Amino acid sequence: MNAKRIGILGFEGIMGLDLVGPAEAFATAKVNQESGYEILIVGISGKPFTAESGVVFRPQKTLASVSSLDTVIIPGGRGIRDPATNARIAEWLQSRSGRLRRIASVCTGIYGLAASGLLDGRRVTTHWRFARDVALRFPKLRVDPDALFIKDGRFYTSAGVTAGIDLCLALIEEDFGPSVALSVARDLVVHLKRPGGQEQYSEPLRFQVQSADQFADLAAWVTGHLEQDLSVEALAGRAHLCPRHFTRCFKRALGSTPAAFVEETRLGEARRRLSARQETIDRVAASVGFSSADAFRRAFLRRFGVTPSSYRGRFQCAALSRAHR
Repeated sequence: MNAKRIGILGFEGIMGLDLVGPAEAFATAKVNQESGYEILIVGISGKPFTAESGVVFRPQKTLASVSSLDTVIIPGGRGIRDPATNARIAEWLQSRSGRLRRIASVCTGIYGLAASGLLDGRRVTTHWRFARDVALRFPKLRVDPDALFIKDGRFYTSAGVTAGIDLCLALIEEDFGPSVALSVARDLVVHLKRPGGQEQYSEPLRFQVQSADQFADLAAWVTGHLEQDLSVEALAGRAHLCPRHFTRCFKRALGSTPAAFVEETRLGEARRRLSARQETIDRVAASVGFSSADAFRRAFLRRFGVTPSSYRGRFQCAALSRAHR
């Protein structure tokens, strides 16, 4: 079996995990006991380069010396937003794109790929923190700030850091099938297909960062116990405060009432379950703690502007459309 050659670009100021994560995922992929990939670290020059974390990498090839590649991965990091580095990578991508089967960016690696013009008119994603800036700098891109990764033609873009591993698992599955990708996911102890999007990670974390003292882990606990009693009285008891004082402290910490936060969290998880599972709408409603399917439908319509059944229908239609591209 001929191993597929993967070139991972390297530069000064790289995000180390954006390079190491994909490299480990591809290196773990075995087909009939043989490695499915040959992985090359391709530097702008032949000199070692240093990641933001201080880890030093030594390239095996350079942009000028590397020969045929199947797939190119462009990691993120502060360095790729340096004008000289960005221009060099964009120019190389323009000159080599016709000979590459796939081109993928991880996190802010999109700055180098977008600067090449190859993504113009395409749907893309990046780390949620940089999505607005990418959209402003590259107005020809259709930026989805919530997706973990997106395929548009032979171009792939992914969200921050660990989403690069999600992307690589999808590439491995595309090349060698789900059994090989699942084996890699098991070895790396990660989801083969992580549910939901970036929003589910950014919002609970934002709450934990903004909250203090006894609220620090409350958001995580709520997310894991949506089917339980999450009334103000129950949450106040968990925080060891009287309900009135708890409500005041909670609103001051988050800018939201406890009831609003609980409903938002339940609806967010319900949306994920409607997208990822085949449960009935009534069962989804019960599983996230709504007292009745009717109450769930009213809340969902109020929050998202569509009914749960319409949302599921749109999601399935979109998935079917992607499958037939």
